[in-house]
Amino acid sequence: MRLAWRLNKLVAGMLLVLLAGTGSAAELDLSLPASTYRPDTKMMEESTAEKVEAGKTAEKFEPDPISGSKLHQYLGVGTMVMAGMTFITHKHPVPGSNAPRDMSGAHARYAKATVAMAAATVATGLLNHWDDFSLEDGWSDPDNLHVLLALSGAALMAYAVNKSMHSSTPTSHAGMAELGAVGMGLAIKLTW
Repeated sequence: MRLAWRLNKLVAGMLLVLLAGTGSAAELDLSLPASTYRPDTKMMEESTAEKVEAGKTAEKFEPDPISGSKLHQYLGVGTMVMAGMTFITHKHPVPGSNAPRDMSGAHARYAKATVAMAAATVATGLLNHWDDFSLEDGWSDPDNLHVLLALSGAALMAYAVNKSMHSSTPTSHAGMAELGAVGMGLAIKLTW
């Protein structure tokens, strides 16, 4: 019953993350309507002929499937998968039980792997997209928001895992880890 409830929460959270970014997904077309702007027809014919000629020689750009940018992308998605697995494998302690915490089970291993992947994601992002971040563009720039959300999300997840790993008694760390995962998920959504 608890697993189904947690799975429903995970799916609902993922849907909310997807819906949050759909408003910024549409691109604005700021060009003038054709009826209000009529360039010289001779220039238009020459321009069209040049575009057709250029289109014959130009090939479609295909990005390299294995690049630093793609590695950053794959690690980010992998981090989200690992965060989901960490969330699903959490076992609630039985009330009244004095049994020691299982600090080497699947939940703990997934949590450590999630933090390692988050660190690798941040490192590859810094190496490959250093020039994309600029404070001159302001915090509302999608690249700057991506960096802010991803860094804070990775830091929150790392803090939550560290807090839990160094306590032999149950600690409240799930909310912080989930908030970090949502932050990283939003960062991914901003760039896709």
